[in-house]
Amino acid sequence: MIKAGIVGGTGYTGVELLRLLVNHPDVEVSVITSRAEAGVKVADMYPNLRGHIDLAFTEPDVAVLGELDVVFFATPHGVAQNMMPALMKTKTRIIDLSADFRIRDVPLWEKWYGQAHGAPELLPQAVYGLPEVNRDAIKTAKLIACPGCYPTATQLGFLPLLENNLVDPTRLIANAASGVSGAGRQGKIDNLLTEVSDSFKAYGAAGHRHLPEIEQGLHAIQPSGVAPASLTFVPHLLPMIRGIHATLYATALDVKNLPDLQKLYEARYANEPFVDVLPAGVLPQTRSVKGSNMCRIAILRPQNRDTLVVLSVIDNLTKGASGQAIQNMNIMFGFKETAGLNVVALLP
Repeated sequence: MIKAGIVGGTGYTGVELLRLLVNHPDVEVSVITSRAEAGVKVADMYPNLRGHIDLAFTEPDVAVLGELDVVFFATPHGVAQNMMPALMKTKTRIIDLSADFRIRDVPLWEKWYGQAHGAPELLPQAVYGLPEVNRDAIKTAKLIACPGCYPTATQLGFLPLLENNLVDPTRLIANAASGVSGAGRQGKIDNLLTEVSDSFKAYGAAGHRHLPEIEQGLHAIQPSGVAPASLTFVPHLLPMIRGIHATLYATALDVKNLPDLQKLYEARYANEPFVDVLPAGVLPQTRSVKGSNMCRIAILRPQNRDTLVVLSVIDNLTKGASGQAIQNMNIMFGFKETAGLNVVALLP
């Protein structure tokens, strides 16, 4: 049994961590921090946790956190950097759900996030926590940079095509849509029910800060010597709470010699517990992954032309954030990778 702490436990990713961790067979949640809500009982803020957790929020304290086995950061971007240098000197291992350590290029991170990076010296130690790519490195990591939601759905969708150099890496397109919870729990007019309901819109079309993370990840899985992946990424907002649906487009390099794409995807993900390649002709729906850590994928070649289409769906709060963080923790501590994550998606 290991002891875990959560820094920033009042947001959606924080409560999703709690929802999953309270039933984890190998974890005891010992500390949950929030400067704004210190002293407030967790179950008073989130009544779904009544009877499952009896902790109150506390002020973050490096000395206390450093004695734990693992600490999750479910904080806004830029916050984890401030505590990380001190925390990295303690015995604890860290899983950061923010974007603070995902992008290795410091000027690029600062450009997209609009602030100076607070701990650039730690970036070489951070392991990008996409298990389907970096499982071996995750096992021994001290610091995990948990991938974003759009990056997870997009990379898993493109992965087999780019690994096998089957498509033009300079002509990739991701048309993806997320539920409103992806914007976080803070109050914004644009996220009000009356603003979102019965509507569908694009945002960040001229440039979204998940783009450099996705391109970095895609480039990392490409064979050496090929042009680096270049992506046109347009996110959209769906009038629903949870879920991401990514429609991905790629142009085949050699149509005449394409392998059986269905078999390619099935083989690549055959041993991945949280990637489900659907049977040919079956298309994934966001409701089939709601509340679960599963990514469901379909691969198509419409009209047998040179444009390949991949459909990838995840729950943005689970496989796109907290569930994937726990999957990383399971790998780090040698637990069964599915421990605490065998959750059936909610239907209807």
